[in-house]
Amino acid sequence: MTRPIELYYWPTPNGWKISIALEEMGLPYNLHLVDIGAGDQFRPDFLKIAPNNRMPAITDPDGPDGKPVSIFESGAILQYLARKTGRFYGESERDRIAVDQWLMWQMGGLGPMAGQAHHFLKYAPALEPPQDLPYAKDRYRAEVARLYGVLDRQLAKHRYVAGDFYSIADMAIWGWAALWEGQQQTLDDKANLKRWLDDVGARPAVQRGRALAADRRSNLQGDPRAQALLFRR
Repeated sequence: MTRPIELYYWPTPNGWKISIALEEMGLPYNLHLVDIGAGDQFRPDFLKIAPNNRMPAITDPDGPDGKPVSIFESGAILQYLARKTGRFYGESERDRIAVDQWLMWQMGGLGPMAGQAHHFLKYAPALEPPQDLPYAKDRYRAEVARLYGVLDRQLAKHRYVAGDFYSIADMAIWGWAALWEGQQQTLDDKANLKRWLDDVGARPAVQRGRALAADRRSNLQGDPRAQALLFRR
């Protein structure tokens, strides 16, 4: 019998990547909430698993050679789970190259840029004193728009991000792209992206992963203590 994976998680786009993957792959897991607004990510027991003090992270009791393994960084976790199950990584080496390209695109591009857009558009103006910075807002809003243009053009050629097969690249990108409104973006000129968002969002496993601990997701604009912890001001 497969022993449950220990999932260290909070309901954010990075956390959703792994909850969605576990649901899609049918892997059992135990949930450990890492309340990032309360500073749980700095606890010594969590830092042993995730030394960069970021969630998500996992511990798999049935790791390589049957020995436990702990993994941090959402992209690395997705690659590990795809190799472990043999699912959602394509059927050929060319498929895997395509998946890795778009996974790295999300990790190095869309995630950081959309995260900065959220910060400067939503959170920085609510700080005390307010940090309403037009240059930063314009910079990250424009870069996210550029990235969504890249994604829309790719999806004009393929049903899914890495090709005509659903993969961990889709799981990685969807949670961030689904928050396009908060990034002050438009889909009016991105019909392919809208189609893909709807298709992926209709998957039952995606809905289950997105709903995990959804009631704990909060508005940080009105929480100075959480802001101080997250933004280290």
